[in-house]
Amino acid sequence: MSFLSELRFPRTRLTKILGAILALGLFYLVASAMVSGFLLYHILWPPKTSSSINVDLLMGHPSTLNFPLPEGGTREGLFFPGLRGAPTIIFCHGYRSQRADILTMVTAVQEHGYNAYLFDFSGHGANPGATTLGYKESDEVLAAIRMLATRDDVDRERFGIWGTDLGAYSALSGAVSDPRIRAIAADSAYGSPEEYLQIEVGRSGLEAIPLVVPFCRFGFDLIEHDYRKVAPLSARISRLSGVPQLYIEVADEPGLAAATQRIYARSTEPKQELHERASYAVMSDDGRRSYENLVANFFLTYLPAEGPR
Repeated sequence: MSFLSELRFPRTRLTKILGAILALGLFYLVASAMVSGFLLYHILWPPKTSSSINVDLLMGHPSTLNFPLPEGGTREGLFFPGLRGAPTIIFCHGYRSQRADILTMVTAVQEHGYNAYLFDFSGHGANPGATTLGYKESDEVLAAIRMLATRDDVDRERFGIWGTDLGAYSALSGAVSDPRIRAIAADSAYGSPEEYLQIEVGRSGLEAIPLVVPFCRFGFDLIEHDYRKVAPLSARISRLSGVPQLYIEVADEPGLAAATQRIYARSTEPKQELHERASYAVMSDDGRRSYENLVANFFLTYLPAEGPR
């Protein structure tokens, strides 16, 4: 009791110093928690960069095609028709991006007869809500495939997916549970949403502050509690045995390049590894055309665009 009384009413110099240290520690703890909370909010609710798309002005004769979301409601997508009965390639944009940013990818596959489909993930484009860095987005990819598989003008059993970072994780995570996905091109993939969270914390420059990383991870785990049993890709990627996979590593994203290389090392054949110097978003026009042709050739090799059968 005398010790507690001394802390409440300090009389000695040592007690005053200890009290000051405790007060500073508490202040630092609260400040770190507040910084982490602000940072986590900024990561999971990224600024909207929505661009309106006038379907009537787009080449390729697209149409608006919605699909039902697992949690209710619908999500708008764009369907670009290819040869009747051909496979459909789904294009999945990256974090802080949107479908409008990858529209030119469609031309590279549609001109070879493929159908193409693209949409905006939760918290991106004009869609409300937050991103889950891949958990919910994987379910959205599978929901889009379920809708497309009800059409009579596409191959209902053969789909291909291209995705970058958020889209790459969502494509791979969805593919391990849906055998209709027959070929995957994964650009800058990562093993788990938690891994990408740490990459984004590092990009913020706040990773060096003690406790910020564990606080952000703790907060993310609380928010995404429903997905706590989802294993990282490294533990599931072997299920894609026999499914062709193209892994693209980008030099200007070293953290993601290393994460992609780790997934590639654990993946099964047939697989390919491709190295690029720059991300698709910052490539020159010539660089984009070359990249798009490489992706199209991958699908042509492993997922031929057949006509009516």
